[in-house]
Amino acid sequence: MRKIDRRRFITTSMQGTAGLAASVALASSPVAAPAILGRALGANERVRIATIGVRGRGRNHAESFASFDDVEVAAICDVDRRVMPELAGRIATRRGTQPRLVSDLRRVIDDASIDAVSIATPDHWHALATIWACQAGKDVYVEKPCSHTIGEGRRMVEAARKYARIVQHGTQSRSGEVFHRAKAYLDSGKLGKVLVAKVINSQLRADIGKQSDCEPPADVDYDLWLGPAPKRAFNPNRFHYNWHWCWDYGTGDLGNDGVHAVDYARWLLGVEDPIAVSASGAKLHFDDDQETPDTQHVTFEFAGKHLVYEMRIWSPYNEHGMENGAIFYGEDGCLELSPHGFRVFGRGNEAGPTEPGGARGEAHFRNFIDCVRSRETPNAEIREGHLSSRLAHLGNIATRVGRRLRFDAEREEFAGDDDANRLLKREYRKGFEVPDTV
Repeated sequence: MRKIDRRRFITTSMQGTAGLAASVALASSPVAAPAILGRALGANERVRIATIGVRGRGRNHAESFASFDDVEVAAICDVDRRVMPELAGRIATRRGTQPRLVSDLRRVIDDASIDAVSIATPDHWHALATIWACQAGKDVYVEKPCSHTIGEGRRMVEAARKYARIVQHGTQSRSGEVFHRAKAYLDSGKLGKVLVAKVINSQLRADIGKQSDCEPPADVDYDLWLGPAPKRAFNPNRFHYNWHWCWDYGTGDLGNDGVHAVDYARWLLGVEDPIAVSASGAKLHFDDDQETPDTQHVTFEFAGKHLVYEMRIWSPYNEHGMENGAIFYGEDGCLELSPHGFRVFGRGNEAGPTEPGGARGEAHFRNFIDCVRSRETPNAEIREGHLSSRLAHLGNIATRVGRRLRFDAEREEFAGDDDANRLLKREYRKGFEVPDTV
């Protein structure tokens, strides 16, 4: 990968604009993209996109983008060569042309004919892949959580600004109509001042058991799969999907499913920067290889408001009719919200309005493509993704150190707590470093 040459070309081409954009790393609006970056799209030209990581969520990425007439899925990419042919065949049947199959994401990022990438790799690859793509002049759709650490999230925002890229975060509720209707209801003041939001993550996941280390499958580039993460022997329980429950690659269910409702709870509550976080978590149910908690309780303190997260991933039942959702508590009533809709209860538990939910995913992918064309701000722009992913990381850090932490949001660090601050970033393997300066 010609990383240095490409960066030198892009930096020179921008003729000083990059420095100004980088100086406002956490500004609320993206910088309009100059035509010099990336391939200029004609009005009737298809957006050429590549999907990176296609075994799980990435399969949905590729098939959704293939459903749009103005998009060409030019390539699909995965370190596990076994998972690509069937998907490529499905896309070819639908569109008449088969996407190129690529095992190394660096080849996709170096391909100047590709306009955008969607990233559905394990969490530990999200930041570096996004930064490389931004440096290459590509727009990015990146799955949640956008980063593996808080420091990575800040670098991603800086890269989007410096290289003037459209970067959409995969918290698709931002494109769901019911969430906008719920926000309008809360903003109307009918519930009085809303002081607390509680996020519920109550679902039944599987015990993954215990497995021994072994040789990786022959068709898997395991070294590339590890990428930024420490060198470690292959284990099936740290690979496909189960990587979510290993700290080297995942962020537990708080960063997996939980971040969706944490994101819309923060959005509708109208808060950005927490001043403190406290948490507890443990493995109370599963006796398996999972490293992350199966039970977790987190309180995020904002100025005048609280956001609470409750997680039990061993529950064969839901809460308030929701596996995943949020409840907003106002002075005069509460609103219960999930992708399936919302319902309101007033004083004395008097039943109030209800609204049905609806599809979110297709609308979110569509919003990304529209913004690639228009250069307008997407619904879940990377700064919003970083602020919500940051809450997931804060909750995990507070859980791991076991104490209340005061957070300096401007510096993105903890006051006087070296143990907690060490968890704000990670060490990277040579050749896969997330840079301090993008």
